[in-house]
Amino acid sequence: MPHLTRRQVMKLGAGAAMVPAGWTARPGSAAPSAGDLALWYDKPAGGDWLRALPIGNGRLGAMVFGNTDTERLQLNEDTVWAGGPRNYDNPQGAGALAQIRQLVFAGQWTQAQDRVNQAMLGNPAGQLAYQPVGDLKLTLPGASVSGYERLLDLTTATTVVTYTANGVRHRREVFASAPDQVIIMRLTADKPGSVTFTAAFSSPQRTTVSNPDSFTTALDGISGDMRGIAGSVRFLALASAVAEGGSTSSSGGTLRVSNANSVTLFVSIGTSYVDYRTVNGDYRGLAQSRLNAAKGVAYDVLRARHVADYQALFGRVTLDLGRTAAADQPTDVRIAQHQHTDDPQFSTLLFQYGRYLLISSSRPGSQPANLQGIWNDQLNPAWESKYTLNANLPMNYWPAGTTNLAECFEPVFRMIGDLTVTGGRTASTQYGARGWVTHHNTDGWRGSSVVDGAVWGMWQTGGAWLATLLWEHYRFTGDLGALQKNYPAMKGAAQFFLDTLVPEPAQGHLVTNPSNSPEALHHANASVCAGPTMDMQILRDLFDGCASAADVLGVDAGFRDQVRAARQKLAPMKIGSRGNIQEWLHDWVEVEPGHRHISHLYGLHPSNQITRRGTPQLYTAARRTLELRGDAGTGWSLAWKINFWARMEEGGRARDLLRLLVTPERLAPNLFDLHPPFQIDGNFGATSGIAEMLLHSHNGELHVLPALPSAWPAGSVTGLRGRGGRTVGAVWSGGKPSALTVTPDRAGPIRVRSRLFTGTYRLLDQTTGTEVQPSKPEADLIEFAGQANHTYHATTQQGTDNDREL
Repeated sequence: MPHLTRRQVMKLGAGAAMVPAGWTARPGSAAPSAGDLALWYDKPAGGDWLRALPIGNGRLGAMVFGNTDTERLQLNEDTVWAGGPRNYDNPQGAGALAQIRQLVFAGQWTQAQDRVNQAMLGNPAGQLAYQPVGDLKLTLPGASVSGYERLLDLTTATTVVTYTANGVRHRREVFASAPDQVIIMRLTADKPGSVTFTAAFSSPQRTTVSNPDSFTTALDGISGDMRGIAGSVRFLALASAVAEGGSTSSSGGTLRVSNANSVTLFVSIGTSYVDYRTVNGDYRGLAQSRLNAAKGVAYDVLRARHVADYQALFGRVTLDLGRTAAADQPTDVRIAQHQHTDDPQFSTLLFQYGRYLLISSSRPGSQPANLQGIWNDQLNPAWESKYTLNANLPMNYWPAGTTNLAECFEPVFRMIGDLTVTGGRTASTQYGARGWVTHHNTDGWRGSSVVDGAVWGMWQTGGAWLATLLWEHYRFTGDLGALQKNYPAMKGAAQFFLDTLVPEPAQGHLVTNPSNSPEALHHANASVCAGPTMDMQILRDLFDGCASAADVLGVDAGFRDQVRAARQKLAPMKIGSRGNIQEWLHDWVEVEPGHRHISHLYGLHPSNQITRRGTPQLYTAARRTLELRGDAGTGWSLAWKINFWARMEEGGRARDLLRLLVTPERLAPNLFDLHPPFQIDGNFGATSGIAEMLLHSHNGELHVLPALPSAWPAGSVTGLRGRGGRTVGAVWSGGKPSALTVTPDRAGPIRVRSRLFTGTYRLLDQTTGTEVQPSKPEADLIEFAGQANHTYHATTQQGTDNDREL
């Protein structure tokens, strides 16, 4: 992801402010009415988008501002993209490829880049933007206000605003329901006849407003034109009120409710986007049918099934890292004070907020979470708020496996299915190859060509990295049906590289050419190269995954042998003259020493090709690489570094970087991660990093509490997932584990590494009540035969927390 200058950030508008105005620590007020898993504030958001609170059901998103005079719901629907169906491919590509490769191998990198820009860039050379629907604004009676509180309850995925005006206590509750596919606001007061407001839509898009009936106002529009491509996604937003008492009317684009006892306001949005090829869907019928269905159900029932649906996902993982009085402060104050305050509970809040955002922006049937999840108020947001594949989209899904949200992967898998089609066309047109390829970005139209210029875009392994997620999903879930369905996509990704890898003349290894180490220059003005380290690491994972999937499915023995043979010929990782992992085939020094991407440590995380015990020399070199790059970074870059240090098993360093992330420069008042501006991958990366501090699951073993920092001396976690289908929990005190549990989905040998096993311990099969006698290959490692769905509980035989439930 490119870095923006401060001047560029300031041009991006209100939603991208570097440090929001008015950010000052205030004297503490009463703790929130919700529990600790809530973002809460004692002031409204005003006009600051980064103070508004996000809700979402995967498809629909809203930012809720919580003002007392004019409430604002800024609305998104995840298929509203600028432009329309588009083939970006450049037909000159295949014919120019041999010349480009020759220039790269000859060290004429800038000339190669010029040729890439002439023959390989897509048409147009940039992709299209994710865009907002508009706003629904409620104008409320003016009054002096006291007792104001605003919160987002992560346990129920609900925002709540309460305040007293003219002696009346008002309450507004808003949530986005996945079961009912609408956004619902409930307005109540403690005095009958006190709910009065007008509601009207507005939008930066080309729209018209109307009033379908006396209870409803409507916004009908179309997405924006961009890069010379006409907008084509039609949308209809409906807002309809069901009032108890008072009167309701609608005319002139405005909905009016007067003197009601309570009101349930429904927002339904339909679009014409069917898929990346088709935009003729019945958007009016979709919006109206969802609205009608929801209005026929009592509010309490709607809320109950929303909460049940959400908690079925969110409630799988619990985390307790301890609590201090700092947690009683409003959330924005906690951020501002975090560098100078002991506030371990904030790490718990940030961890669970990432899980909340993933559930809210990526559900089965929706689009994948983009650079801003689903929350965007700009027609032309930073980097078009699309899908950046060289770090950001994969990072969005790092928590899906580890924090027990495997269902959230589904939109990515459907996107990969789309990309096998568009990327198959690109592979043929621009490389003369089989299979499919996607470069460093894609969008709602599934663009797969090279975009944004050769320096950033000439990177072949975006699709390969996505394809590795398919095998990761199987490793976490054991879902054979999903593996069988997705295997052709994995195979196609590998076939492309079987056709396009070429021998490097001097060393003879198979390499990609042309490519780059994402966005990093190896010489002045030159990033294009052959066989960068990250490419080779990704392809090792892709080829291993394909071969293993073929074994599991009992198919494609010949293809399996091909990928295994090709894997052996890939350029290996090397240690450079500075003791670091080389970023390129050659021992070049990066032009920008503190570059935000550390792509050549993909092998450390998210992969496990570099491990402390398996590859000690590479492990030491990876540590040196991190030291050379430094701790500073953009939001998402810092988040990736948290994961790196967790994999290094250095919890203190990981926690130091977590603290660096929790500053007003990197975390907005609503906890959105700031690149700057807002990019959601930093939120997901932080959640993943905290999970990695608590559990590793590589090399056939579970390592429990591998990077526990001294700042979290006591705590507990339940529900984390390890590869191999294991659900894990742990309790610790005094910085040492006192109990842990493992529940495997599948029968087979279980290896668990923990400091708990260096002392006297007891291992019990809680399902049968019998004691288990494991083998002990190493001082801190045990192994035993696990039965599917049995829970195994290990405890120390000293201390007071041994029997604490997990």
